[in-house]
Amino acid sequence: MSFYSLPKADREKLVLRIHDALQSDIKAGGSKAFEKYFSDEDTYIRKAAYQNTGKIYSTNPILQKQILEMLGALMQSESVKVRQTVVNSAGEIGIKNFEPVEEFFHRGLTDAHHSVRNAVIGSLKKMGEKNPKPVLKFSEKYLHHPDKEIRREICHGLELRGRTHPEEILPLLQELEFDETARVRNTLVHVLGQIAYKKGCLEKVIAHLKLWKNSELVKDALEEILDVHIRYKNFSFLTHSEAKKYIEKNFS
Repeated sequence: MSFYSLPKADREKLVLRIHDALQSDIKAGGSKAFEKYFSDEDTYIRKAAYQNTGKIYSTNPILQKQILEMLGALMQSESVKVRQTVVNSAGEIGIKNFEPVEEFFHRGLTDAHHSVRNAVIGSLKKMGEKNPKPVLKFSEKYLHHPDKEIRREICHGLELRGRTHPEEILPLLQELEFDETARVRNTLVHVLGQIAYKKGCLEKVIAHLKLWKNSELVKDALEEILDVHIRYKNFSFLTHSEAKKYIEKNFS
């Protein structure tokens, strides 16, 4: 039975059981519960497992060393779902304490499976929103990595922080303006569109794009920004018409 096929009260009981089972594993030096829940076919069971791992870490300082050791061992698992859930667990921890889990993201970026790498992107997004300084420093190291997929993943991972503080990530994004790989370029354009539609963000994005040298990319980014204002019209601070007028007035 899947997580969301259960009544709400039963879901809450299941989350508590997962929490207690993981905590018992840590205290006993075992890994059965971690292996069980981290490899579950249900996304939401795995989510409950990694969120509870982060919760146990933050509320039990005495167990933190054991938790990191457990995650380190599980990162060697042959199961893609287990490695993916390890990275997501590290992301929960990294929202407040990035340094102890930084190595999991280095390893996750080079994992052979895309779902593990995607877990890095998701983790960078949520950590960058709450704990930006070390996350941005980490991201900067990979902007010119020889692997195009890593450059793309790092670019995508900057998105969420950019929606509230575009000025922090725009200089990093500019490092990619002459990237010749289509997937990196497309992701860069996508992220620029995604960080420009919230209140106060369009002005910052446009001001920074005026400093960029790649006129073709800037042109594509401006088109994407306006398109986002159509696609996300119910969420955009400005209407498409207002955004278009602002760009025409302030960008030449």
